Amino acid sequence: MAGFKIPSFDDRIAAARAAKERALAKLRDKPAVDADVAAARLAAAQVKMAAATRKAAERRAAIAEAKAAREQARTEAQAEADAAAERAAAARRPAPPPSVPTAAELKAARDARYAARKARQRG
Repeated sequence: MAGFKIPSFDDRIAAARAAKERALAKLRDKPAVDADVAAARLAAAQVKMAAATRKAAERRAAIAEAKAAREQARTEAQAEADAAAERAAAARRPAPPPSVPTAAELKAARDARYAARKARQRG
């Protein structure tokens, strides 16, 4: 068995040229694409693209709907928390002090007691 021979520069250029020629020959030997087949491929690609576009639009709509639902739930939870905080604050708030009667109200109450006492004595 012979040992490995390091290829020279000219050998490498020849190998590259031969590979190029083989690739070109392969392309030349390939039959042309039939117009009907090309039209069918184009139609299939368009159908596939339309389906992908529709699916992406549905996915975006679902994401937007889920986002809106999360935002609505967050808003409702915030409103409930605010209402609970307001109820708790109202419960902690002291009762308003009793109103101080005016001088006229004190005189009217005193006159009413006097009239009641006189009515009892007469009666």
